[in-house]
Amino acid sequence: MTDYRKILMLRSRKCSQREMERNKVASRETSKAVFEAADRLGICWPIDDDITNADLERMFFPDKYKNVCLYVEPDYPYIHRELAKPGVTLTLLWEEYCRKCYESGRTPYMSTQFGDKYRRWARITKATMRIQHKPGDAIQVDWAGDTVPVYDSVTGEQGAAYLFVAVLPCSCYVYAEACDNMKTENWLNCHVHAFNYFGGVARLLIPDNCKTATMSNTRYETVLNRSYQELADYYNTAIVPARVRRPKDKSSAEASVRFAETWIIAALRDRKFFSLNEVNEAVAEKLEELNSREFKQRPGTRRSAYLEEEQAYMLPLPAVPFEAAVWSMAKVPNDYLISDGKNKYSVPYNLIGEKVDIRVTKNLVEVYYHGSRVASHRRLQTLQHDPLVKLEHMPESHQKYMTCNEDDFSV
Repeated sequence: MTDYRKILMLRSRKCSQREMERNKVASRETSKAVFEAADRLGICWPIDDDITNADLERMFFPDKYKNVCLYVEPDYPYIHRELAKPGVTLTLLWEEYCRKCYESGRTPYMSTQFGDKYRRWARITKATMRIQHKPGDAIQVDWAGDTVPVYDSVTGEQGAAYLFVAVLPCSCYVYAEACDNMKTENWLNCHVHAFNYFGGVARLLIPDNCKTATMSNTRYETVLNRSYQELADYYNTAIVPARVRRPKDKSSAEASVRFAETWIIAALRDRKFFSLNEVNEAVAEKLEELNSREFKQRPGTRRSAYLEEEQAYMLPLPAVPFEAAVWSMAKVPNDYLISDGKNKYSVPYNLIGEKVDIRVTKNLVEVYYHGSRVASHRRLQTLQHDPLVKLEHMPESHQKYMTCNEDDFSV
């Protein structure tokens, strides 16, 4: 039998058809036919050791076995394309294959052989990406372990910028952004920016078990951060946190984080930054380079893979972008004032001693008690010495001594 494995190996070493004929590996006609079949099927060296020459001959020249084989050979490229579509499984495709065979009076393979043959074809052709990840199915998110130094232009004091990374595991398309901290507000805003960069939302969000994503994640119960759940509901996606100490649950994010650390953080190691804006401008440049780099194992780039294979399966963005809101809980003190972390705001005095939920957005502070909103204030953007107090929140005995702040308003 012709040594097809050797022909593929010699071809990978730039050996010509004439040289193969001279070395008595194969005739020029045979080498040419193998080259054309390998190009058509996307088969290249190296291939797994358990793939025999007989296996390769059946794939390269299936017509030779038509009269011998009693079974109909599946259309493997078609199966591979269909598996990329949401909800499509090998079992469904096998049943459709059987139906077509019976309609034409021919014999199909059984389901086990059908699956084994497809997986062998996928291994030979290196066409495994779509088996592992369906397009538009998930976005994996994480913070990079390393940081970018940021210096104060006056004092020279060194701070840090933290890198947020989001990746689509099917196409490996990446989004990255630098933040001054890893708190909830930045976490949510980075997600919004990532969705806008991708131009759509995936069906699932797969974060790590950071406090901005989950309050707790045990074998029996997962409690999500309320602000994060609000974002997921707004974009009609579902949060599925990676299991504790199970890095394979978001292996693409882990790999892309390491890749981002190399091609973004490490690539910027010799540059000195004096503001977060400067860092993000440099990160954006490196991000474009990263998404435009050619793959080593397959043709194309992250961007081309996303545009050609995944973009059409993403969920559409809402007409209005999500406004990040941070939720917290507090017990109302005797002065009936709650805080947004910087300034204080009043709530009805009769809630003293009660636990209330506080929702803070960029421009608004809202207070909820048992699910009902009981107070709302314009959020102060700068630190103020005096709290923002509404007249109706005070006891009647205090109201005659106070006047309502003219800048305050009810929502």
